[in-house]
Amino acid sequence: MGDLQHTSQDPTEDNSKDAKGEESKLEFSEDEESLIARMFSLVGQRWGLIAGRIPGRSAEEIEKYWTSKYSSSSSGQ
Repeated sequence: MGDLQHTSQDPTEDNSKDAKGEESKLEFSEDEESLIARMFSLVGQRWGLIAGRIPGRSAEEIEKYWTSKYSSSSSGQ
């Protein structure tokens, strides 16, 4: 149980990693954007499946990218 509490404290380290790489990693190439869009149309919001097709990308990065890019337009679709 101590590990579970420690894990709860650990995301601060994770945030610092994200903050450092977030700017460069949230920039997706046209190929990545196209693949994300195609995969999304096939599997929906299964970010882990989509991330598995794009080397070096996490499910969280892809979800953040999708949400930031399509959140306003997806509500109208």
